[in-house]
Amino acid sequence: MKVKVLTLFPQMFAPMQESLMKAAQDKGILEFSTLDFRQFAVNKHGHVDDYPYGGGAGMLLRPEPIVECLESLDLDSKTPIILVDPTGEPFTQTMAQEWSTKDELVFICGHYEGFDERIRSYVSQEVSLGDYVLTNGELPTMVMIDATVRLIPEVVGNAESIVSESFQDHLLEYPQYTRPQNFRGMEVPEVLLSGHHERIDQWRQKESLRKTVERRPDMLKKRSLSKQEAQWLEEFKNLAQN
Repeated sequence: MKVKVLTLFPQMFAPMQESLMKAAQDKGILEFSTLDFRQFAVNKHGHVDDYPYGGGAGMLLRPEPIVECLESLDLDSKTPIILVDPTGEPFTQTMAQEWSTKDELVFICGHYEGFDERIRSYVSQEVSLGDYVLTNGELPTMVMIDATVRLIPEVVGNAESIVSESFQDHLLEYPQYTRPQNFRGMEVPEVLLSGHHERIDQWRQKESLRKTVERRPDMLKKRSLSKQEAQWLEEFKNLAQN
């Protein structure tokens, strides 16, 4: 996969040279690059922003530098061009899964008070990391890239770990334990020591549902519960009432 990022701060992407993202590049799975769209500034002073028409606080990114930077790329017409913006649709695991199947992705990082509205006509998707505002779009862009690239086959060594992660199938991940068996009076659940794989799988499924009910009940609206899960859900409700 090729990932290109239009940014005013290429140096902020140093974390892309660490951990799994570096490993993905070393394996040739990921080809990552940044493009400083200040190179397409409107004058010799490097200006890429200007005051908003009609007045208002702050500065807006002008359309010329970003659009001309996009036009300098040899992009396929099907390449997603993603504008990272607080007003966009919320980023989700489902979105990351869809992007992970693409051959190429382009991200545009914002700065200042936002974008000239006409820039939006050149993008295919507008995405936000959440309902809050950051100084610029570089940090959320790195989060989205990380969440996406790690879903590409061979990036994460243990593919099974991805299947059981939180947000897959609209459930949070079940509780997990390692040594020691007893830590300051807190014991590892006995079922996990039984060696009975069927019982362990059932316990994990139930605890995953329990955790989701307690922490993110909104996620269950998107999940079709099995007959067993519906029974567990009723059990949780009865326990809560008693």
